[in-house]
Amino acid sequence: MMEDRQLLGYRGDLNDECQTMAEVLQGAGYATYMSGKWHVTKKIGPHLEFGDQHNWPRQRGFDAFFGTIHGAGSFFDPNSLARDNRLIAPGSDDFYYTDAIAANAAQFIAEHDARKPFFLYVAFTSPHWPMQAWDEDIAKYHGRYADGWDRLREKRLARMIELGIIRPQWKLSPRHPGAPSWEEEPWQEWQQRRMEVYAAMVDRMDQGITRILRQLEAGGYAENTLVLFLADNGGCAEEYGSGRAAEPGDLQPRAIERPLGPGELQTRMQPTHSREGRPVRTGRGVMPGGPDTYVAYGREWANASNTPFRQFKHFVHEGGISSPLIVRWPGHIPVSLQGQLVHDPAHLIDIMATCVEVAGAAYPARIQGREIQPPAGISLTPALTGQPLRRQNPLFWEHEGNRAIRDGKWKLVARGAAGKWELYDMEADRSELHDLAAAKPDLAEQLAERWEAWAVTTRVKPWPWTAAGH
Repeated sequence: MMEDRQLLGYRGDLNDECQTMAEVLQGAGYATYMSGKWHVTKKIGPHLEFGDQHNWPRQRGFDAFFGTIHGAGSFFDPNSLARDNRLIAPGSDDFYYTDAIAANAAQFIAEHDARKPFFLYVAFTSPHWPMQAWDEDIAKYHGRYADGWDRLREKRLARMIELGIIRPQWKLSPRHPGAPSWEEEPWQEWQQRRMEVYAAMVDRMDQGITRILRQLEAGGYAENTLVLFLADNGGCAEEYGSGRAAEPGDLQPRAIERPLGPGELQTRMQPTHSREGRPVRTGRGVMPGGPDTYVAYGREWANASNTPFRQFKHFVHEGGISSPLIVRWPGHIPVSLQGQLVHDPAHLIDIMATCVEVAGAAYPARIQGREIQPPAGISLTPALTGQPLRRQNPLFWEHEGNRAIRDGKWKLVARGAAGKWELYDMEADRSELHDLAAAKPDLAEQLAERWEAWAVTTRVKPWPWTAAGH
């Protein structure tokens, strides 16, 4: 996302043929604020602080911004932390990025001029690696995952069936190939700790969301503010910082070397040292949580997070792309629908269309003589009043050569740039366990042709992906 591959769709930057939600709503008279992760430009370094920032939030429609330009980093000392167009260092010894995102979002609401409507985009990085959290939050989950991932998947499936989220005929996918059973796992104590910290990170995010919602209520905005909450992908199987066994000396915190001074910038995605000066430790066996650790939670727990589906973040099987969309709009959603489930499939592209409609805005066709590509999604407002979504076009996905198209109940999906197409009936088999491509070759070919046409139109192709990967 941040690398220029010299292809039209892969320049590592937002292009000028689209509009952000902030740009569109700003044009409709909205105040626009952002708190959190940006990750749509390659221009992140401190040497560019007063250089090319044309794709930073303030230049793409936001009146005020606090957050990180990069896509990942330490929660206690993130790189590329910025306020508006200025890079900054954490301002206190008790800094934790999730808390700071929530605090700044709440402050934007508190300081907002109520004579204007506002749009607030809050992009939490929790629970992205590294697994880092406050001790008090981690302690809440001590021992919670002692039964391991296999039992956790079974419990979660049963709970989702009970809640009506999952249909009973959608079976639990097999444990991911190559992943051991819990009984065969040699690092059980360390594995438990990884999931305990992951849960603590989600807990702290929930606390931050509560803070934001309470600020909406305190300002008198709650009844007339549409709140949308979603995750951008399924659980992440990346073994970042845990692909090898730790060195013996890394199993315990190392001595303080050189602390960073007040205001001194930390510029690495993975710091070499914490701000207090302890070397950052990685590897299997390093108990995550503190600022001197940098470890992911791994594929087995990601497999549990994605229950009952296959695959993970990066892939476009359901385990990689399915997450709930939770909507809060007390003054507008009928009481009979509050707390209820809507099963119509939706996509991230629909958020733009929804916000444009709700705000009474207009998505432009041209900006300063430049043609702007039209938005692709549909408004989700019918679903908020109990009406079906009448989507006329299929949904499409592509990520690093992984690709899919869904048209009604049919989904065609492939893993990797050279992967073969698989066809699934999503009403009968959303776990994607029974490939029907051979049984319905004409349908599979038709959907594949539609995906190829979409890929060319949207500049997914030509792509940089090869049969071997990147």
